[in-house]
Amino acid sequence: MEPLIELHQVTVYRGQTKVFDDLTLVVPSGQQTAILGPNGAGKSTFLKLITREIYPAVRPGSTVRLLGRERWNVWALRRHLGIISHELQRAYPDHVLGLDVVLSGFYWSTGTWPHQVFDEAQRQRAWELMALFGVEALARVPFGQMSAGEQRRCLLARALVHDPDVLILDEPTNGLDLAARFAFLEMVRRLIVQGKTVIFVTHRVDEIVPEVAHVVLLKDGRVLAAGSKAEMLTDERLSALFDVPLTVLQANGYYQVVPRGAALSHLAGGEEG
Repeated sequence: MEPLIELHQVTVYRGQTKVFDDLTLVVPSGQQTAILGPNGAGKSTFLKLITREIYPAVRPGSTVRLLGRERWNVWALRRHLGIISHELQRAYPDHVLGLDVVLSGFYWSTGTWPHQVFDEAQRQRAWELMALFGVEALARVPFGQMSAGEQRRCLLARALVHDPDVLILDEPTNGLDLAARFAFLEMVRRLIVQGKTVIFVTHRVDEIVPEVAHVVLLKDGRVLAAGSKAEMLTDERLSALFDVPLTVLQANGYYQVVPRGAALSHLAGGEEG
């Protein structure tokens, strides 16, 4: 089976900054995956690369293959991808009503516009998804008047209107309180059980749900390591990834990290006690 995402010797610039230099990264098909790395690792650039918002430098041997293909009509590609990001949530116009937030997923727009036409099947799909995620009562509520958790659930419905092959979650619980975080992750877990492939792009170990099997550690624009979750989420690997001594804890299929005894003095620039 072709990999879901395959980057080979990819170099990407953002302005004058080289974010990726000969990056090679593979995300397997049909496998729940986490792309884990600190801020500045290149996670947002990775997202923009696979959604064709940016393109790599043209170099011999460099390829970006998505769903087994190098060439895509960008609108056709986006029907295969559902994306939720904290950046999208912050940028979404406050005045857009809940139903229109969901409908806008059919056009990848932020809000709906007079030239956009939605048929009865599309409207029915939007209502079904809002009911699925418990936000149908927000159909006439402006986005800016919703809680962060309600906004995230509307954006989840928006991401799924095309029933995409892959759901990509960028820092999915950023800005949510504890209850909203747990509720959102449980919704995602139900989607996985129903057969949806999900990619988590995050700096938070605690966002990686138990169903994730494959983890890519991304640091400074390169793959530090990739493999099974048990192999990647270890004290040694995560300490190297985040440049701080860490201890990994595990409970109920979730992982968490805490600083080792020497970590606080390490962060303060002091000596180990």
